[in-house]
Parts: sequence; C-alpha cells; structure tokens
Amino acid sequence: MTVPAISLTDPVGPSHAPLLLLGPSLGTSTLLWDRVVPALAEHYRVALWDLPGHGAAPASTDRFSIAELADAVATAVDGPFLYAGVSLGGAVGLELLLRHGDRIAAAAILCSGAKIGTPEGWHERAAQVRAQSTSSLIIGSAQRWFAPGSIERDPDLTGRLLHVLQNTHDESYARCCEALAVFDARDRLGEIATPVLAVWGDHDAVTPEASAREIAAGVQHGEAIGIPDASHLAPADSPAQTAAVLRGFFDTVAAERAA
Repeated sequence: MTVPAISLTDPVGPSHAPLLLLGPSLGTSTLLWDRVVPALAEHYRVALWDLPGHGAAPASTDRFSIAELADAVATAVDGPFLYAGVSLGGAVGLELLLRHGDRIAAAAILCSGAKIGTPEGWHERAAQVRAQSTSSLIIGSAQRWFAPGSIERDPDLTGRLLHVLQNTHDESYARCCEALAVFDARDRLGEIATPVLAVWGDHDAVTPEASAREIAAGVQHGEAIGIPDASHLAPADSPAQTAAVLRGFFDTVAAERAA
C-alpha cells in the first residue's frame, strides 16, 4: 500500500477542546482556511493538513488513491476527531468515514462529491500539468474557485491561493488528479453512520447543490446546506458563514450525543 506524504500543522485552540481537522482542495494548501481558523479555534483544537506536493507537504511521485490519502490522514492524528474538508479534501473525508468512521464524531464535506468530474477530465488535466505545469491552470482555477466579486473583495487571499497553485509540485498535482479519476464512493454512502453535513456554494459549477444533496441523502445521518455567496472554495469566499455553518453543525451533534 502506498502511504502518501502529507503534512499536518500543530493544533491551535483550547487544549481540552475536541480536535477539528481541516482538509484542503486540490491545488490549495492550509491557506484555504486562513480566514476561518480564528473563529473555529475559539471552540476547537484546529489542525490542518496539506496534500502531497502542496503547501508544506513533501512531493510524491508515486501513484496513490483517495483511500490511501485518508489512511495517511488518519495515521497522522491520534484519537477521535471532527473533520471538515473541501473538494478533494471532502472526498478524503468520505473515505475517512468509510475506513476510520469509528474515530470521527462528525464530518462536514464542503464543495465536494461522492464522485467529482469525469475520469477523462482528470486524466486530461494531469497530462496538461505534466506538459505545461500548474501555472497553466491559474486562469481556469480562478474562474472555478471564486464567486463573483471575491477577487476584488479579498485580493490578498485569492492572490495568495493562486500563488500556492502555481508553486504546487506538478507531478504531485497530477497524481492527485489520477486519484480523483478513479474515486467513486456513491455506492458506499449507505455504509456511513457518522453524522455528515454536505455543504455547497451557490456559485459552484464543479460540485453543485446536487452533489451535496446526493451525499446527504446517501449517508445514514446526513443534511445539506448551501452558502449563497460562495463558489468552489467556500472557506475563502465566505469565511464567516463557513465558520458559522461548521460551528452550528458540530455543536448540534455534540448536544445530541450528550442528551
């Protein structure tokens, strides 16, 4: 089995609070959650992880699967945790629930799907990156990632995120594309008994409302909610609302467990 190389930040927040692990989207890093962490860290111990060759994580040239990424994440942390992941990070979240569900009290799957895109599309993107580098993706990614007005409203964060994409290791990015090409958890959603919140952004054309509702309907205890002013990177587009949605969900699950 391949164990992909990821990186994990030290937790921030109250020492005795539940651990909340935040996962990235393809081509981003822990920076994606930059505007959200302060609000979440008031109530949770918050740690973030990076994909292979992204952010602080070492590059990986070996093939790996989404399931193997989930195993790497589970190995990196001790004990039980809460989870929230965006896009590819959300796909990893579903695999975490399938493979390590006994350790996860609740999970939020943001701007993601039980299947994302098409195999052909992911293989084409992998080939493009190998031939032209991740720099060739910047214009298209800016259009997919951010809701109308986001770049003008927060040019610093959106610009830094696109810079992360440009600096991502090409082969590692391509390997992530190939992992997404074969990822399909739709037939296994019914095995997930952990409470799940599926979140979509109203402007997201990559993983629209239907993708979130498919997850919520497929798991045993699911709900779905939209964020009006967000596209594919909800934590960057709408950090305050993303934090509020996550806090409300995790607090509700904790209250129900305590009742």
